[in-house]
Amino acid sequence: MIEYLIFIPLGYLLGAIPFGYIAGKLFGGVDVRDHGSGSIGMTNVMRTVSPPVAILVLALDMGKGVGAVVLAMVIAEAPLVETLTGIAVIAGHSWSVFIGFSGGKGTATGWGALFALSPIAGIVASVIGVGLVALTRYVSLGSMVAATLGSLTLAVIALVSDSVPWQYALYGAVGAPIILFKHRDNIQRLIRGDERKLGQKVDTVPAQEETQRGKGLRWPRSA
Repeated sequence: MIEYLIFIPLGYLLGAIPFGYIAGKLFGGVDVRDHGSGSIGMTNVMRTVSPPVAILVLALDMGKGVGAVVLAMVIAEAPLVETLTGIAVIAGHSWSVFIGFSGGKGTATGWGALFALSPIAGIVASVIGVGLVALTRYVSLGSMVAATLGSLTLAVIALVSDSVPWQYALYGAVGAPIILFKHRDNIQRLIRGDERKLGQKVDTVPAQEETQRGKGLRWPRSA
């Protein structure tokens, strides 16, 4: 029981470190939540700051997922604890306590945790996601399909193979829906045909209406 009380909150807190928000402030002097999609993830950082900063944010966000799960694996050595830690790190990234419970869409952090739980599932998600983004230039579409099929791959491996604990299937069953839920505005834009493509810049003006809905509670700001 003590492992659950330690690693699930730890996973959430690691996930909640808002690297995209920090990078926007440090390298662009902006709050990325006020621009573009309002997300603190790699794609919005690329549009509002720069591609090199976005790559740094991607690596750090993935590192949160890998680090939290690997730490649980090494110390707790309990498959359900590892699974719930992976889910917690996605939740932390998506609803960060440090920035008023706003955040990213869980893709990079979930991707990192998926790799830690099953490198095979991580590779499947990577090939599908990168391929779709390259083909369509829609990062959101690649992210959602990769999260879904990567999670499905993990579930199949966990349920039919002795090499991966069956409890890992729960990661996909919970983690993928969180990522899809966080992409609900992207889904609507894809349906309407006005989703932004990779490389498309945004104006540094206050974020759109859907961004305001997704910000959550905000800390007071100085004038």
